Amino acid sequence: MKIATLVPAILIATAFSGCVVAPVAPVYAAPAGVVYVAPTYAIPAPGYVWAWHARFGWGWHHPQYGWHRGWR
Repeated sequence: MKIATLVPAILIATAFSGCVVAPVAPVYAAPAGVVYVAPTYAIPAPGYVWAWHARFGWGWHHPQYGWHRGWR
């Protein structure tokens, strides 16, 4: 009988004992010879990063959707 009451307690403890780890965000830096310019407006959506574009300069870039405001 003691095992029957102990098993649910162990299962519940195991289910809620997960470790929460924050994802590691990539570190972006300005290329050599480029002056860093801080963003002038808030991040447009989750997943965008502030990155350097060789033709247009600094802007928000998403790995799936591309550059914010239509940069190619």
